[in-house]
Amino acid sequence: MQLSHYVTTFPCPDKPGRLLLLATRRCAVMELSDELWQRVRDGGEMEEEERETLQRLGVLVEDREAEKEEMRETFTRINKESRHLAVVVALTMACNLACPYCFEAPFRGEQTMDDAIADLLIRRLNERMAQGLDLTVDFYGGEALLQLTLLKRIATALQRAAGEHGVTFQFNIFSNGTLLTRPVVEELLPLGLAAVRLTLDGPPDIHDSQRPFVSGQESFATIMENIRAIHDILPIDLGGNYTRENYRRFPELLDLLIAEGIDPARFKAVGFSPVVPRADGSVAGDLGSACLASGDSWTFQAGLFLRAETIRRSFPVPKLKAGACVVEFENDLVVNWDGGIYKCPIFMGDESLKVGSLAEGINDYRESHNLDLWKNEECLECAYLPLCFGGCRFLARLKTGTMDCVDCRKELLDATLETIIRQDLGLDR
Repeated sequence: MQLSHYVTTFPCPDKPGRLLLLATRRCAVMELSDELWQRVRDGGEMEEEERETLQRLGVLVEDREAEKEEMRETFTRINKESRHLAVVVALTMACNLACPYCFEAPFRGEQTMDDAIADLLIRRLNERMAQGLDLTVDFYGGEALLQLTLLKRIATALQRAAGEHGVTFQFNIFSNGTLLTRPVVEELLPLGLAAVRLTLDGPPDIHDSQRPFVSGQESFATIMENIRAIHDILPIDLGGNYTRENYRRFPELLDLLIAEGIDPARFKAVGFSPVVPRADGSVAGDLGSACLASGDSWTFQAGLFLRAETIRRSFPVPKLKAGACVVEFENDLVVNWDGGIYKCPIFMGDESLKVGSLAEGINDYRESHNLDLWKNEECLECAYLPLCFGGCRFLARLKTGTMDCVDCRKELLDATLETIIRQDLGLDR
């Protein structure tokens, strides 16, 4: 047996002679003695139970070179075996908020999916369900709930089709939360509504400056009232967008939620992120100072601080898991309001990144999206590869104008991974 490429270790300052080991392919964390780790690393003798456990958790492999070849074929295998179709559907680009940092600003307007495109969408998804694929749709915008009637029509048809084909159907909504009242949720739950992704940009004064209504009026109170009204019947995935100047105040939002009688356990997850560049790579005024990629050190500190404060208040946070850019997954698609098909919502405004249409099908996008860019020796021998597989294609594209380089996450993970693991184990409180 040989030591996997995809392991890394961290010290246990409070336990001399022991260390934490992370096997990144399975995101398995274990505590080992220094003595056992020495034997593992040097290929020394081990008890059969030790060897079997370490092999099962991905620490030991039969052959390191064969392991790298397995990694090369990761998405070939996943895409071949997948029986699930995940589709983001942009019903409209219209929105009732006027966020100054909106990444869709370069291509957003009053565009809305018409009935002909909706019918074609239903037909195409029906065809895929007939092939035995379970279906999850994320309704997106703009503000998806501005097209509630259209949303209900599509969901009703897809739910009926899923029943006919013996597969599952559910949908989520990306929403700013202003229109997500309890009556709306109660109407949508029987149609397959599973969860909602909402955004609150910190406490009221920060949120209302960053996410006002188009009229200029404040939106925080409306969204908070809706969260209070629906949190007991619908899982909420809560996000928010911070800047370098205001992230330390975001825990005030969590305290406000608790003060409103909202149970943290009712949330699906809570995770805040720095403001990102617009879809065309431009930035917006002072908020542009936060439009940074994964290599900016202040975001490391901000992310760990907010994750710790969220955990401390008993809100669930996203857990460490293997992951990759959505472009790698054949059954993950984005359908724009006009029927154009993309691999990521942030690509919707760029015709050069369109991979097909509902009318014509999907083109070969392997070259245009550079799917093999991470299949180089440096990445294949990096312990972090299972956590990023080349990172975000959008951020990579910002660097050079094309997707010709990886968005390396090594600096980010070197700076944050140990703390994340200790947070999840309850060792960093």
